[in-house]
Amino acid sequence: MNKFMDILENILMPIAEKLNNNRYLTALRDGFMIALPLIIFGSIFVVLANLPFLDKLIGEDAFATYQSALGPASAATLSIMGAFVIIGIGTKLTESYDIEGIYGGVAAFAAFLILTPQTLEGVSGVIPTNVLGAEGMFLGIFTAFFAAELYRIFVQKNWTIKMPAGVPEAVSRSFSALIPITLTLGVFIVIRIIFSYTPFETVQNFIYTLIQEPLTSLGSGLAATIVAVLLIQLFWFFGLHGQIIINSVFDPIWYALNDENLQAFQAGEELPNIITKQFIDTFLVGMGGSGMTLAVVIGIFLIGRSRQLKELGKLGGPPGIFNVNEPIIFGLPIIMNPLALIPWLLAPVVITFITYFSMATGLVPKPAGIIVPWTTPVGISGFLATGNAWQGAVLQFFNMAVVFLIWWPFLKILDKSYYESEKKEGTSKAS
Repeated sequence: MNKFMDILENILMPIAEKLNNNRYLTALRDGFMIALPLIIFGSIFVVLANLPFLDKLIGEDAFATYQSALGPASAATLSIMGAFVIIGIGTKLTESYDIEGIYGGVAAFAAFLILTPQTLEGVSGVIPTNVLGAEGMFLGIFTAFFAAELYRIFVQKNWTIKMPAGVPEAVSRSFSALIPITLTLGVFIVIRIIFSYTPFETVQNFIYTLIQEPLTSLGSGLAATIVAVLLIQLFWFFGLHGQIIINSVFDPIWYALNDENLQAFQAGEELPNIITKQFIDTFLVGMGGSGMTLAVVIGIFLIGRSRQLKELGKLGGPPGIFNVNEPIIFGLPIIMNPLALIPWLLAPVVITFITYFSMATGLVPKPAGIIVPWTTPVGISGFLATGNAWQGAVLQFFNMAVVFLIWWPFLKILDKSYYESEKKEGTSKAS
């Protein structure tokens, strides 16, 4: 085992070092880290607002009032995290050129808003909040890169307004940024106008069409599910909410298959489908969130020596029980982390195969079509989703053990890397 881990470390650490030295990937990673405190805050309130079966305990009206009271906490943070990430990426990329970053950050965000549709239900001048969240992240990341680079070019060409001596520094900096920001945003106005004359009308629609149409043609079998699961993981690795992107395409298919199973279950007939919405939500996402990271949290508690992992386990554990794992995705981090890429991609694919063949061979009942709240903890959700079958709960715990084993060597490498970095920092501070 130690020899295997040494081989992994010798292969992955140089790759990680090269990626960490890449200007754009570093800006992407650090941009997400700026948003991390807000993401964790929003994640906590998502869990609190969606406690499973609370509506049955206090009644639907009281539950609606309760959710309405807590809703703004996540709506103002997690739901529009794209806005914070765009500003963060623009700021960090601009700073990497030794230029004041905040103006690059706000220029990136303004550029994104220019490219964003500004009508909602026929009312103009209204920006839909959903595009400020996960749905707009793909466009937002590339807009941030492009806008920050344009701003940097104009600043380095010295196309700035020089204020006379004696003008307050804050005023001087604002006027110095005026021309570079104007030219940068002017480019994005032109891009928006050009797209308005195309069949797509907006850049958002263009990107959505490029992603949606190829995915829709995949279908709903095991092969298509594997592709969907891999894409969810890949999108997340690059900082995009893979679940929302893929679900927007596959949910109609998965829900239709779910309904077929529900009707058969209620009629006492054989269930026709293995792949359904609850197959995905209960046996993949429903074990700590996308990537089944509750097993990762358990691994952190068992092997973590570094302060970073220990603190992350404390933060990510409680939300992870209810399948909210943004603290782990952004805090480990999994995003743009080559040391996490292999288990991040491998574990969900392995679990998809195990779950599919467990149900195909009759070891575990197929999903009964019962919609289980997505925040239901492991064990309970598997039991309910398979029509109150204990085998569903056992399969979930077995799957978690498999995920834990897949992640184990990679967590050891990550923990060792963080631990050694913390020791060096401690030594340098002491000296």
